[in-house]
Amino acid sequence: MNNQLKDIQNQNDKRGIEIQKVGVNGVEVPLLIERKNEESQVVSAKARLSVTLPHNYRGTHMSRFMEVLSDYSQKNLLGVDIKGLLIDIKEKLESQSAHVKFEFKYFINKKAPVSLMEFPVGYDCSFQGDLIKDNYKFILGVKVPVTTLCPCSKEISKYSAHNQRTMIKVKVSYKENDIIWIEDLVDKIESCGSSKIYSILKRCDEKYVTETAYENPKFVEDVLRDVICLLKEDEKITYYEAEVEAQESIHNHNAWAWQSEDKLIGDNYERII
Repeated sequence: MNNQLKDIQNQNDKRGIEIQKVGVNGVEVPLLIERKNEESQVVSAKARLSVTLPHNYRGTHMSRFMEVLSDYSQKNLLGVDIKGLLIDIKEKLESQSAHVKFEFKYFINKKAPVSLMEFPVGYDCSFQGDLIKDNYKFILGVKVPVTTLCPCSKEISKYSAHNQRTMIKVKVSYKENDIIWIEDLVDKIESCGSSKIYSILKRCDEKYVTETAYENPKFVEDVLRDVICLLKEDEKITYYEAEVEAQESIHNHNAWAWQSEDKLIGDNYERII
């Protein structure tokens, strides 16, 4: 019996096309995420791992991605640990570049503003890493919901003003030897809305949140500019991307704003949607 199975992936491909990214997507995996001043949190993540495939290879080896991921899913991950994962993927799959993205729900305990009742709030987060030859870049992503109240509505209305559930999406890259905690980034971003959002509110809390928003009206442009100011002030951050979208309560559309900057070269980028 011949135990040597034929390796179809290594067959020569004559079309001369290098594939920039090929791999596995939608892999469900538990990850151990290191938290600030607390025990690590196990999260349910969806992973995408890929490499560059040279033009002369017909396919990549999907199982090798899973072998590397199996080892790293048991480790206590911070953003900087993604580099080790990418190095192993590059070596295992004999590629010049490797890419990975984890998307997960991260829970932060949050106290109501007056009653101080505590309940966790879930935030959609992501770890993304790219290793091209020896050049490594890590991107931390968070999505933070806030309340915004329309300044125009407040100004022209005799009674009250309409408000929105607004999502602030931020991606940041920072130097390899630095750490930016998810908790700190979320806290900064939340301060840019008209009011924070909580999981549990008693009547005294609801009064506080409603009045706070009314006294702090903001357009999406206001929110975006406040976010940018905070990100610019943080010397650890080398690149940022910020997006604000308000789910309008009286219009059949949403209000939206976006901006990015590479602080190392001072460039703003336009994104093709």
